[in-house]
Amino acid sequence: MTDGLARPIRIGRIDYTNVWPVFHHFDPGTLPHPAEQVSEMPSTLNRKLREGEIDVAAISSFAFGASSDSYFLLPNLSVSALGRVQSILLFLKSPLEKVVHGKIALTTTSATSVNLLKIIMEKFYGGKPTYEDAEPSLERMLEGADAALLIGDHAIRASWLEHGYRVLDLGEVWNLWTGHWMTFALWAVRRETAHAHPEAVRDIYEGLMASKRLVSQNLDSIIKKALRQIGGTPAYWHGYFQHLFHGFGPEQQSGLMLYFRYARELGLMEGDVRLTEWPEAVSDNFLEPQVIP
Repeated sequence: MTDGLARPIRIGRIDYTNVWPVFHHFDPGTLPHPAEQVSEMPSTLNRKLREGEIDVAAISSFAFGASSDSYFLLPNLSVSALGRVQSILLFLKSPLEKVVHGKIALTTTSATSVNLLKIIMEKFYGGKPTYEDAEPSLERMLEGADAALLIGDHAIRASWLEHGYRVLDLGEVWNLWTGHWMTFALWAVRRETAHAHPEAVRDIYEGLMASKRLVSQNLDSIIKKALRQIGGTPAYWHGYFQHLFHGFGPEQQSGLMLYFRYARELGLMEGDVRLTEWPEAVSDNFLEPQVIP
C-alpha cells in the first residue's frame, strides 16, 4: 500500500439522500491512495467511526459532539437547514398536548434527531414523554404510541402517504423556537488517521469538496437519481435539495453549539464540545466562501 497504508482508508457514507450532494460525484476508486466506501445508517457509522472500523465519515452531529476530542472536522461540510428539512419528521396520532406527556416511538438510526426531539419536547414544550425504540415503519410505530419519529428517506416516503396524521418538521420547530440553523450531520476524520495519513485524507477531502461544487452547479443528476430510486416529483426533489445546506460556516456552528448546550442541560451529553477543524485543511486554505441558500 502507498503512503504507509496497511489497508485502504475506509470512508463512511450515510445511506440517505440528504448527503447525496457531497457524495454523488465522489468515487474512491479514482483516488491516488487506496480507499473504500461503506454505506450505512447514521447510527452504524457513528459506532464504526468511534471504534476505529472506519476512518472518515459523515456522522450524526450529536455523535461528533460526544467524541469531539477524537475527531477533526472536515471543514465546510455538513447537512444543515434553516427551518424546514422535510426528512426529520414527527408524526402525531394524538394531539400535541397529549404527545408531550405520552409515548413516542423513535427511529434508532440517528442520534442527532432523537436528541433534537427530546430537546423540543422537554425544553421547548415542557413535556416529559416516554420513548421507545422501534423499526422505521410508521403504522407499526403508532400502534402503541402517540407519535412516531422518522428520519431520512423513511420520513420522506411516509410524508407522501394519505395517513391523516399531523406532522411536525423538527428543523422548522427548532428554527421557530431558536431562530438558528440546525446541523444534522458533519464530516469527521479520526485524529490518528489524519496525523498518520494526511495525503490520503487530503485526497478524500478534495474529492468530497469537488462533488459538492459540481452538484451545486447542477441538481439535475441527483434529482433524476431520486426519482428512480425513491419516487416523488421533480418539484419535490428540487425543493428538498434546495432547502439543504452542505457548508458549515459561523451561522451553522452557532446553531449547533446551542443544540449541544441544550443537550448538556438535559443530561443527554457530558462535557464541552470542540469543533476543531482538520488543521491541514485550514492551513492549506481549503475553506470556500459560504453561499447561504
